[in-house]
Amino acid sequence: MRAVLVVNPKATATTPGGRDVLAHALASAVKLDVVETDYRGHAQTAAAQAAVDGADLVVAHGGDGTVNEVVNGLLAHGPRSDLPALGVVPGGSANVFARALGLPRNPVEATHVLLRAIARNRTRRVGLGRVETSSGATPRWFTFNAGVGWDADVVERVARKRGKKATTSLYARSALVRYVRPGRPRPELALHLPGESPIEGLRLAFVSNTDPWTYLNARPIHLNPGCTFEGGLGLFALRSMSVPTVLGAFQRAMSDKDRQRGRRLVRRDDVPGLVVVAKEPVRVQCDGDLLGECTRVEFSSVADALAVVV
Repeated sequence: MRAVLVVNPKATATTPGGRDVLAHALASAVKLDVVETDYRGHAQTAAAQAAVDGADLVVAHGGDGTVNEVVNGLLAHGPRSDLPALGVVPGGSANVFARALGLPRNPVEATHVLLRAIARNRTRRVGLGRVETSSGATPRWFTFNAGVGWDADVVERVARKRGKKATTSLYARSALVRYVRPGRPRPELALHLPGESPIEGLRLAFVSNTDPWTYLNARPIHLNPGCTFEGGLGLFALRSMSVPTVLGAFQRAMSDKDRQRGRRLVRRDDVPGLVVVAKEPVRVQCDGDLLGECTRVEFSSVADALAVVV
């Protein structure tokens, strides 16, 4: 088996020693090349090249941003049966995709899981989300979530404030700051769902490809608990950003029970796609990466998009 290990040395939980241990362990099982990223988009380029070169496996060692880049590199020309499989060894702060797959947060333990899966030729096909914006940018794949409005504003602030560590406390502070001082008028969004009349007057829209939507340290945040890699997308949208509405939604999201209900909430599970339209340009994020600003965003679900070694 030919494999490429893509390492982000700037990710929160990656270290030179950990990288060397991982590379040595993988090299005992596969013919391995190692790529250490040094610029934004490098992981995507490396994964795309690995697909062209006929590699069997591409392992992403870093945070969710690194995983997202590798996925977008592998799927640069769309899903195919002959694409390399994806392996993930967590190295970031949240590691949402890896944890949703059931992988350990500890990189050493995750490496053992990966090696066992390689030895047993064990893979899992997962569905992914795809987002296309009116800005004309290349459509982007996402593994666990995307959003329009408040969460994208938070991502923008974190990107400006972070050093190497994008900690939970930084995200929490940024969410509070962007809630109290959004810096621009709250967006007014219209939602278009297949077979339904447009839903107008929304203030934010979260789109999930799996559940949990994210984590607060060890605590999972549930917006669409029924959302899985085998189904369609989950939608969670609010008509109001008032304190009672947002606080109530957050409290319910921290529960393990499916309690997300309310007249100010628009929620759908297992939808094949949806479109969000804004009156003014609004920020968009996917997998914690800011995509920029636009007035129209189309989200779609693609079943069995990629094989993951797990």
